[in-house]
Amino acid sequence: MSIERSIFAFAGFMVLLSLALTALVHHNFVWLTVFVGANLFQSAFTGFCPAAMIMKKLGIKSEAEIERAKQQS
Repeated sequence: MSIERSIFAFAGFMVLLSLALTALVHHNFVWLTVFVGANLFQSAFTGFCPAAMIMKKLGIKSEAEIERAKQQS
């Protein structure tokens, strides 16, 4: 799985988790949803995504890196 798809999966999971926590634990967990949405919005314009930086350090490759590896083999 590429970093790009991993970010979509992680963001979706965090939104669903925060909604569940909001419904089941405390209404202030809605702020986690706000944070995830704001982070996605700003990363669309700036390209800065802390989650992508962490995933890259964990060894997850971008779609471009995966495609280059396919072409070289």
